[in-house]
Amino acid sequence: MREAVFVKHNAGKWKAFEDIQGTAADELARNFIELTDDLSYARTFYPGSETVRYLNGIASRYHLLIYRNKRENRNRFLKFWTRELPIELAASRRYLLYSFLIFLLASCFGVFSTAQDESFVRLILGDRYVNMTLENIEKGDPMAVYKSMDQAEMFLFITFNNIKVSFLAFVAGALFSFGTVWILFRNGIMLGAFQYFFYQKGLLTSSVLTIWIHGTLEISAIIIAGAAGMVMGNSLLFPGTWSRLESFKRGARRGLKIVIGLVPVFIVAGFLEGFVTRHTGMPMWLSIGIITCSAAFILYYFVIYPIKLRTSFANGKDQPEGRTGFRPED
Repeated sequence: MREAVFVKHNAGKWKAFEDIQGTAADELARNFIELTDDLSYARTFYPGSETVRYLNGIASRYHLLIYRNKRENRNRFLKFWTRELPIELAASRRYLLYSFLIFLLASCFGVFSTAQDESFVRLILGDRYVNMTLENIEKGDPMAVYKSMDQAEMFLFITFNNIKVSFLAFVAGALFSFGTVWILFRNGIMLGAFQYFFYQKGLLTSSVLTIWIHGTLEISAIIIAGAAGMVMGNSLLFPGTWSRLESFKRGARRGLKIVIGLVPVFIVAGFLEGFVTRHTGMPMWLSIGIITCSAAFILYYFVIYPIKLRTSFANGKDQPEGRTGFRPED
């Protein structure tokens, strides 16, 4: 159907839908369903057209009115972790992939650069840290740095520092995602140089079994925070049918939701680094068990579960709030 025919056929109905004041709840729901169906059709056959913008505007008003008047669920806190955050993660999954690939590429760059030039690790990690680590290796305790602070003090310091880094990675997305990419790349290079440095000293296995006790959660959370920054940054780059300001506000809200969801992860990572990592003589099976459980949690909650939830919505087996969980163009 040509766009002009589609508009002529539905113009009267849409005009009537514009007046939503005083409309009964059941009628609101019926009108909203019809609007979303028409909007989906227009997006498919007339993308970027004035018809799409017009319908999106009306649908947005209905969406705001319906959900503004909806009573808050008493289990709002639980719903955030079991529904809202996973749904947002599913919608942002390609940014999570981009963030992971950027970090992985940067880590490979750090490994390659350190392999080619031994002074590179000093450039990245600093002379003070490298010299201290070399002294610890000579003393027979290469991971002594994790025993240098009081446990509670270290827990608080590491936790707040990690949360600061994650919010910085998110906020840097306001620079059209380039700030976030830089932070991811910088941290990836540091990790690659750090791990290869221990490999050069014949300590790769012991370093992995120690550092990744907390690093599995910590590094994963930084990558996910990077994805949140890209969500916000790309909302500026690609506003779609929204104004750039409105698109940015929506992207910022979506990204902030993801970053807030990472706070408990950083708290657990800080606890592990402050209270557990320092026990470098723990049995190998225990270290591997902690690392495996951490990796399994990250993979399931932040990747697998959101995809399963999204698939169940698509198949109609479950629905987020409302009939379709519709969000006018994200």
